Amino acid sequence: MLSIARPRMSSGGAAAAYLMKRAGATALIVTKMPTGQPIGIITEADISRAVADGKNPNDVRIYQLMTPRPTVVSTTTSIRDAAEVMTSGRFRHLPVVGDAGLVGIVDIADVCRALLEADVSGSPADTAQPE
Repeated sequence: MLSIARPRMSSGGAAAAYLMKRAGATALIVTKMPTGQPIGIITEADISRAVADGKNPNDVRIYQLMTPRPTVVSTTTSIRDAAEVMTSGRFRHLPVVGDAGLVGIVDIADVCRALLEADVSGSPADTAQPE
């Protein structure tokens, strides 16, 4: 599971890139305060697209780059179900929420690793547990 860094929507794309680098993450979740519920997700690909389009990452705001209302899963969602959600939605990052809001982010590597480990051990890939 990826680290959680919560940027402000009014921060620039360069600030988001800095937070990702510092956290060793490939995505950040924008949450609504004080509930902690995800309201957006910004990824490395979003920032790369902006730069490729000639936008200055210091000038473009996170709210202009992020995907609003991201699909989320609960802490009780199985790995297989998370994989299905990610595959059908064609995305690599999936916010995980609990009763108190955002718990973490599962990325495609986490899902593949868990499925491979379950395949090797012979046990089913059941519940997604944040690290």
